[in-house]
Amino acid sequence: MTSTRVAAIDCGTNSIRLLIAELDPSTGAITDLDRRMLIVRLGQDVDRTGRLAPEALERTFAACREYAAVIAEHGIGPERTRFVATSASRDAENSAEFTRGVKEILGVEPEVVTGDDEARLSFAGATKELAGGPFAAPYLVFDLGGGSTEFVLGTDEVQAARSVDIGCVRLTERHFAGTEIPTLGQISAAKADIKAALNQAAEVVPLTEAATLVGLAGTATTVAAMALELPAYDSEAVHHARITLEQVREVTGRLLSSTHDERAAIPVMHPGRVDVIAAGALVLLSIMERTGAAELVVSEHDILDGIAWSTAS
Repeated sequence: MTSTRVAAIDCGTNSIRLLIAELDPSTGAITDLDRRMLIVRLGQDVDRTGRLAPEALERTFAACREYAAVIAEHGIGPERTRFVATSASRDAENSAEFTRGVKEILGVEPEVVTGDDEARLSFAGATKELAGGPFAAPYLVFDLGGGSTEFVLGTDEVQAARSVDIGCVRLTERHFAGTEIPTLGQISAAKADIKAALNQAAEVVPLTEAATLVGLAGTATTVAAMALELPAYDSEAVHHARITLEQVREVTGRLLSSTHDERAAIPVMHPGRVDVIAAGALVLLSIMERTGAAELVVSEHDILDGIAWSTAS
């Protein structure tokens, strides 16, 4: 079977990402032709106002115009392009404005997927290459985003999935806004929110039954890069790295006690994550403690790869 070239776009609360890939369904091989990310913070203040801010929409539309040019350069038409929008656009009252703008720019309508659909796409992207490898099934995959976190348990198929409203942007805006170094009281309040959300997830997804815990998205990859003490961000070094609970605890403590400038000076830190990474790391640590996992496997392949495969099929 010949390969298929597709374009996949994942628009979340904090970032919008593009993947141009060649897919071979007969072997399960995915070859990146272009993979890029822009921090647009679409979910700016959505938790407080219930609406997408005009400036957030414009940042997102500017990114869409850039991505439209890249997709055209690769000769990919709308029939092989899929745009998936997640937490922020699900929550916003004015999501129709977002949908209309994206369609005008890219020629495809953004699919505002449910949290469960988001979870399944993340699972497919993260686990397609794990079969037969060194990581034992079943897998508990979590995709820690800006506004929500998806939990999925499964082997070759999804057994249970749940999306809950904890993410690095949402928790930062709720508990750490206006504070450079969060107080013990603020951290305690954030932990209470996280605990409540994990209780919701556990109603549907068994959180302690997996053989391998797999973490996706920018918080997990950034914490992993810090734990590995990389001199610069290296996706190959991060992909499928094993990070211990002790390493995550140390990195989280460091981030929660650092100033904005100290976080910005970390070599692996993306500028768009500086103000939200501490809250994200706290969620990550809480997940590891709740699941009882001694280590975390970090994957660079996530919902974006899942979107790509769904486009091919």
